[in-house]
Amino acid sequence: MKARKRLDVIVAGDACVDLLLDDVPELELGKEKLASNARLVLGGSSSITAFNLARLGARVGFAGLVGRDTFGDFVRERLQWAGVDVKRLLTAKDVPTGITVWCNRGEKRAGVTYLGTIALLKGRGIASDYLESARHLHVGAYFLLSGLHRDAAALFRRARRLGLTTSVDTNWDPAEEWDSRIREVLQETDVFFPNDDEALRLTGAASVEIAAEQLGRMARVVAVKRGSRGVLVRTRLGQFFVASPKVRAVDTTGAGDSFNAGFLAAYLRGESLESCAEAGVQAGAKAVTKSGGTGAFEGDHD
Repeated sequence: MKARKRLDVIVAGDACVDLLLDDVPELELGKEKLASNARLVLGGSSSITAFNLARLGARVGFAGLVGRDTFGDFVRERLQWAGVDVKRLLTAKDVPTGITVWCNRGEKRAGVTYLGTIALLKGRGIASDYLESARHLHVGAYFLLSGLHRDAAALFRRARRLGLTTSVDTNWDPAEEWDSRIREVLQETDVFFPNDDEALRLTGAASVEIAAEQLGRMARVVAVKRGSRGVLVRTRLGQFFVASPKVRAVDTTGAGDSFNAGFLAAYLRGESLESCAEAGVQAGAKAVTKSGGTGAFEGDHD
């Protein structure tokens, strides 16, 4: 009988902060504009997924880097508060913690990111003994992790050899090249979490359904997040759709990352893919009811 692993999942990737600015008018160079509100919250696809996964009851470890600064301290404190193991969240001496400034206007938003320590993570920096302590590896914000691209596929192969299942979320590609060796990674991926725009950009397909089918030739399961419309899940056996519940959206920051957390929490419990998708859309819908990507998960454990 195999010994029980210490962790359910290791989340690797971007550990940073988000600065949320509300009701921002159109920006013009040389002019100062006013926002109606400002909030500093835990940011980063990987950090938000890790935080919310831990709040959903999973045993989560985090691998990444922050700077020796106030933002880095903030990230570490928030993840620790959620119950995430941060022993492998390392501190870089000379590079500041990454930050994204989100300018919100109604239901639309635009972001500007300073990568900082986000770009420093490398696959070979995640030790095999740490991987062996978990059942699953998840990487978020792949396109931002420029230091990881060269050996990301090797990291995923190593994780799979050690018995872990794997998942990845690319998020948007700021370079809009939609490559960075992601297809090599998808060949080693059990669950891929693109949104509809990302799926279309990665494939050039005419529809989300065709994009999901093409991506499903690489990753074993593809869950295409469609926001308030729900999720389309593609497997080698076919595809199905799960609608999202109707909720009043306060802030969409981290909705997709929260979907990842809900899906993975059920996946790690061994539930059916239909149940995983349902748990994902419920978590995504919950996330948008509060400000920030983790605000809705800061109450009691579910």
